[in-house]
Amino acid sequence: MATDLPRPPERPRFTLDRGVELTEVVMQAIEFAAAVVMVFLFAVGVLDLGMQIAGAVGNGDITDPLVVVGFIDTALLLFIIVEVYQTVLAYAQKSKTTEIVRIVVYTGVIAMVRKIIVFRTDVYASKTEALLTAAAYTVVLLGLGVLLYIERTAGDKEAGSTAEAEASD
Repeated sequence: MATDLPRPPERPRFTLDRGVELTEVVMQAIEFAAAVVMVFLFAVGVLDLGMQIAGAVGNGDITDPLVVVGFIDTALLLFIIVEVYQTVLAYAQKSKTTEIVRIVVYTGVIAMVRKIIVFRTDVYASKTEALLTAAAYTVVLLGLGVLLYIERTAGDKEAGSTAEAEASD
């Protein structure tokens, strides 16, 4: 006569699907932390820029073109932080790849414009070095411009085909 003994409860198995779910949760938490860091950096940057401007007004350096270029440099750096924040949000929200690429290209354009605005030949050891740097900046900026044009053109075609599909329904 067999007696039915209670079975010990089964331990939940660690499956690949559960592991993937766990890594997704961890990734989302890290993406959120990165977004919070970007917000903090932006806030600190804005406060710093305000203090720089107040200091320049206070000591009369506000009319110095190099000081003003420094303010512009800092402001563009803040825009880069905003664009990186937008990129983190786009990843976290699982945005379309084209949206993410657009944000990254915008970030690159802002970064290159920042480099060009603060470009000064007197900080280079030779004129050749300054010229090569300027040429490199030009090539990168032109490349980003081409990418932006391609992205815009592809976006316009995609929007047009979506509108045509909706009109035919």
